[in-house]
Amino acid sequence: MGPIVPVRASVHSPGMSSAATTHAAVHGGPPDGVWSAPGRVNLVGEHTDYNEGLVLPIALPQRTRAACSRRDDDVLRVHSLQNGETVEVGLADVGTGTPDGWPAYVAGVLWAMREGGHAVGGLTVTVDSQVPVGAGLSSSAALECAVAAAASDLFDLGLLATDEARSTLAGLCVRAENDVAGAPTGGMDQSAALLCREGSALLLDCRDGSTEQVPFDLGNTGHVLLVTDTRASHSLADGQYGSRREACEAAATLLGVHSLREIDPAGLGDALERLDDDDLVKRTRHVVTEIARVLDVVSALRAGELDEVGRLFDASHESLRTDYEVSCAELDVSVEAARAAGALGARMTGGGFGGSSIAIVPADAVERTRAAIRRAFAEQGWTEPRSFRVTAGPAARRDA
Repeated sequence: MGPIVPVRASVHSPGMSSAATTHAAVHGGPPDGVWSAPGRVNLVGEHTDYNEGLVLPIALPQRTRAACSRRDDDVLRVHSLQNGETVEVGLADVGTGTPDGWPAYVAGVLWAMREGGHAVGGLTVTVDSQVPVGAGLSSSAALECAVAAAASDLFDLGLLATDEARSTLAGLCVRAENDVAGAPTGGMDQSAALLCREGSALLLDCRDGSTEQVPFDLGNTGHVLLVTDTRASHSLADGQYGSRREACEAAATLLGVHSLREIDPAGLGDALERLDDDDLVKRTRHVVTEIARVLDVVSALRAGELDEVGRLFDASHESLRTDYEVSCAELDVSVEAARAAGALGARMTGGGFGGSSIAIVPADAVERTRAAIRRAFAEQGWTEPRSFRVTAGPAARRDA
């Protein structure tokens, strides 16, 4: 078998909306089950994961579903409801850059599980995603983790049984994204998809993998977390993300530490004086102060101090805009418009260079805030953004 074979266009009709129904129509039989995993929004802690720092994501209610059937051969056959494409690839042919495009995130998971010593064979998969693609809400990790959950169950691996096992599975999904899909991401997205809990944010220490659940239910306070998909293009594999990671590694080497996590905020000034490159100074300053902001946000949430959380959101965005330089005009405008409409605070979320912003908004100001953001985009002649409220949802699971 060659490395990748496009098969046929989708045969599902508009009325066949579920992954399971489409699976039967496309592949000729019902699936063995349906698994799902969520997208994520990171409340704070951007570009800290690959610096062994702290992050604070929640799982979105929007999920990617994978209807899956176990095969008796080493072939992956995967169909997407979103683009109508069906692709077939032999697992022996999977490797760096093969297959390319969206199937890499599915094939890479099976490859990584096999590389990790797990007895995984072929799968027939149908994917249906509610997570907006390219919005910085981790649609790729949702896809990976839904398929990984299915493979764990179908091949009796037990990798959903405990948080420790789920952490192992998250690591395999990270390897799939790094080595096969070619996106040099850290582990936050996959950990969020597999470890988050409903009504909580996940405090994840990316140095030792430890986690802690932090209550996050804005509804009890009369506020809403509003996400705005700016519709600005967003890609983590276009070089900009990788260049930021390389800068952090270079700064850590010059400072004689394993990662920037080791820089004490109290000694940040002294550390920055030892760097003679302005870009490295800015990247380091963002990472060290952002890690500190994660702890401050956690403390403020536990104390019920939402105004302070909003202030920290604002500070995070400014750091990402000026020191890490990963924001863009659309993100800045969405943040500014939300603040002007009454948000307690707002910031970009995700890798940047497009994608989404988040804002803490009084519940009675949601429509006003949405309208203000739409109006600000219209004044610039940009594509209309999509703003929607979210709550903290559950992690990857079997749905049927």
